[in-house]
Order: sequence, then structure tokens, then C-alpha cells
Amino acid sequence: MVETSGGEPVDGTAEVLDRPLPDGVRHRVVQIVSDGFGGLTLGELPAQLRQYARFAPNRRAKFAGNAMAASLETDALFRQRIGEKLREAQPELADALDSGSPPAAADPLDVAAAAYVLRPVGWVKLVTAAGEEAQRAHAERADEESRAELERLREELVAARGQTRAETERLRTELESVRREAESLHRKLRAALSDVKRGEAALRKARSEIEAVRAEGQTAVSSAESESRRLKARLGEVEANLEATRRAAREGRSVEDMRVRLLLDTVLEAAQGLRRELALPPVSVRPAETVDAVEPGRMTPKDIAARALSENDPAILDQLLALPQAHLVVDGYNVTKTGYPQMPLEKQRLRLLGQLSQLAAQTGAEVTCVFDGAELAAPVLLAPPRGVRVLFSKPGVTADELIRQLVRAEPPGRPVIVASTDREVADGVARAGARPVASAMLLKRLSRA
Repeated sequence: MVETSGGEPVDGTAEVLDRPLPDGVRHRVVQIVSDGFGGLTLGELPAQLRQYARFAPNRRAKFAGNAMAASLETDALFRQRIGEKLREAQPELADALDSGSPPAAADPLDVAAAAYVLRPVGWVKLVTAAGEEAQRAHAERADEESRAELERLREELVAARGQTRAETERLRTELESVRREAESLHRKLRAALSDVKRGEAALRKARSEIEAVRAEGQTAVSSAESESRRLKARLGEVEANLEATRRAAREGRSVEDMRVRLLLDTVLEAAQGLRRELALPPVSVRPAETVDAVEPGRMTPKDIAARALSENDPAILDQLLALPQAHLVVDGYNVTKTGYPQMPLEKQRLRLLGQLSQLAAQTGAEVTCVFDGAELAAPVLLAPPRGVRVLFSKPGVTADELIRQLVRAEPPGRPVIVASTDREVADGVARAGARPVASAMLLKRLSRA
């Protein structure tokens, strides 16, 4: 802290960095924040950083670097708390920065990062100087790498030239060998041409013999075709006689029987089509049942009202799941924490999913179980049980919102049942056309299974 001539304290908080933070300095700043992060309580952290409180320092710097840098820049109180942790970890460097004389042997990037966090007088110059120093060092490294690369390329060029000369000599030797082989092949080709001429003469002789045999074969085929035509004509006569015999047998049947059967089939088909068209139910009322009387053992309307299902009766859930194409959406942790909250989360999930698998097998309904991803310290590795779809909400999305998205994705008219005790979830899915049921009702039905 520095004081003016009037006694008022002066620090570097009024200074403003007019350019982006150099990458090297930013990396060191994020590391300082990550190291000091673990010494703060959850209430001392900005709201956007509390989700990273349980991360290891290296993992925190990797996944929350941008958020930590932004909070350090915009939240003065958070920057002050990180500065206090830095003073505890590196008191000599902090004192040197406060006195305005940073150690000459210190890494410029470390000095600039500490100055950016502590904000002493002249911190902007230190950050700017560190960035320029890092750029100069990067340029020098790039120059050295370019010289080394050029030297390597020169060595490769010399080696390639030597290899090219050796390859040229080898190709000349191979070319000479190929020429000698070509001359030998020419001689063999001339000998082969002589053989081909002799073969062509033999082929012409064989062709003449084949022509003679073909002429004899054509004569035999003509004779066979004449015999075949004669046999086909005979076969046609036999088939005609057989068809005449069959026709006489069919005409010998009763024409009246055929007409009656045809009329009966027509009436039956017309009656079935009319019943399907009118959607007529089967006859269940008999004339004797229309007479008003009291039957022995018959229940009155008061008895029927006494036997109505209660609001939490699992039989209601059975009726809903029996609807065609029913889809059951379960608010996972809401159900498990209602039924067995004393168990660890992993065992809660396994127990619920096993019971839902049995329910899906019994009812044939589509079942989707939704868990809140914010409850997880790490990704869950599990094999979803048969018949149950398991979903976890993404970061920043609650399980309640995921359930509402699932309901909105269904077509209007499909029966969708949502099991949750959360009043906000129940009201939201009811407005979207789904049927909410209490978690206690689902637990009763699962215990019965």
C-alpha cells in the first residue's frame, strides 16, 4: 500500500489494462486462483464457481479456467481473497511488489501474474512487460527452431542427393538387364508365332470337321422336332378329353346348392361389414334384464361409491399403464428419496431401476427414468436394465426441466404418466397434457411387484 502526500492510500485498482492478458500470464493467473480456490469456503466463492469447489486443482484449472479468470477480473472481493491466499503462499514476492521493486531473478510471468492478482501500483506495466518478454522469448525459440529445421533439411538434401545417385546407378543396371531380357523375349516371340501359325492350320482343319458333325446333328434335330410336334399334338388331344370329362363332372353338381351357398356368403360378408362400419358391440343385455327389480347380492350406488379407488391406490397406476401406448416418466431421485432416503445415491438408483424393469415387463409400457445430473461427482457407468430408458440431465439443466421436455416431445393424445411428488413438476406436466401421480403411489405399486 502506498500513500500520497495528503496521507490518502493509493493502490493500482484504478489502473486498467488496455490489451488482452498475455497467454503466459493468464495461465499463471488461473493457476494462482486454482491453488487459492481450495482455501476458501463455499460461501466465499462466487456463485458461478461453486460447482467446481470439489474439483482437484489441476482439473479445476482445466475445466473452470475461463470462469475463474472472469470472476477474478469482475469480482473485487473474490480477487482480494485470492490475493490474501497468494500473500500467505508467497509473502516475499507480495512484499516486493508492494514496495515497487520486484525481484530481478524471479520469472517475469510469475511476477506479472502476482501483480495482476494483488494490483499494486504499476501492475499494468509489469503485465505488459511480461507479455513483451514472453513474445521475445517465443520469437527467439522460433528462430532457433527454424535454424535447426534448416540445418536438418540441408542434411536431408545431401543424403537425398547421394541416395538419388545410387538409385540412378541401380536403375541403369536394371535397364541393361531388361534390354537383354527383351531381346530374349523377342526370340521366344518369333518361335511362338511359328507355333501359332501351325496351330491356326490345325484349327481350320478342326473347324471343317466340326461343320460336318454339325450338319449331321441338325438333321437329327429336325427329325426329333418332328416327333416332338407329333407327341405334343397327341398330348393336346388327351388334355382336351380330360378337361371335357372334368367339365361334365362339375356340371353334374346341384346348381341350386351353389346359388344358396353364394347367397349365404354374400349375406354374412355384408353383415360383418355393417357391424364393423357401425362399431356395434356384442349383445350383452337380455330382455329380462330391462325389468326393474332388486337382485340378491346386487350393490347399490352407495356401495359402489364406498369401493371407489383412493387417490394413492396403485390400482389407478395399473389402469393408466394398461392404456394403449402408455409412457411412464419417473422423477428418479424424487421417488428414491421418498421411499429409501437413507441409502447411498448409487444403491438408490440400482434399486429403483431394478423395480422399474419388473414393472415394464409386467405392463408392457414404455418406461423412462430421469435423474438430476447435478447430484453426480463423476459420470455414471451403468447398463440400463431391460425395458427402462435411463437419462441424466445435462449441466445447467435440472431433472424437472428434462421431464417437461420429454412430455412436450410426445404427440398430443398419447397417455403419458409422470411419477413425482414435486408440485411444480406435477403442475407443469399436467398443463402439457400428462397425468401426474404421486411418488408414494409408484412405490406402493413397485413393492407389490
